[in-house]
This record gives sequence, C-alpha cells and structure tokens, in this order.
Amino acid sequence: MTPFGERVRALRQKRGVTLREMAAALQLSAAYLSALEHGRRGRPTDGLVHQVCGYFGLFWDDAEELRRLARLSHPRVTVDTAGLSPAKTELANLLAERIRALPEPQVKEALRILKPAGRRKSS
Repeated sequence: MTPFGERVRALRQKRGVTLREMAAALQLSAAYLSALEHGRRGRPTDGLVHQVCGYFGLFWDDAEELRRLARLSHPRVTVDTAGLSPAKTELANLLAERIRALPEPQVKEALRILKPAGRRKSS
C-alpha cells in the first residue's frame, strides 16, 4: 500500500464509503481505485488527487497533505545517484536491495530521520 492509498482508504472508512461508491462517484472502476490504494498502479495524477480532495471536501492543509502523499506514492522508485558520493550511491543500492526485509521499527526510524520536522506525521 502507498502513503496515498493508505490515506484514501482511511478517509473512505472514516466516512463509511465503500470502494465501489467512491469509484462510481469519481467515474473510475473499482478495480483501478483498489489497485491505486494497494500500490499496484503508478502515482495518481494531479487531476485525480484534485477529484479525491473534492470528493472528501478536503482543502488547505488536508488537501496539501494528500497532494504530498501522492507525490511520495509511486510504487516503483528510481534513484539517480549520478554525481553523488560513493556513500550515497551505496546507501541507495542497499536500500533497494534490502527494503523488503527491513523491520518496521527501522523503517519508522529512517522516516523520522529523513522527513522534514514539519512533516513528521505517521505514515
């Protein structure tokens, strides 16, 4: 599941909306919306994020947070380390190689370190 998908699912559940109901309202297939929530589709378009914000009545900080999560929700990430230090290249490669095996507490600690102080909401 992606950060965007996790947030959309939480919003749906909080408001008692089924996946089918939301998909119909946004003129999407339920299968596509499910795949988006679960990270089996690429990052949502700006237009779709805007539709979701409108559907849930999100504005200001809540809408910006959803847009931020959408930007961080591509399930296949490419890291360009050209021109960076050997240590940074090694870090990127080790993370790609071992991310599936990292225990959640270590993932949360890495997120705590890497996220800007004002954006440290739990993911």
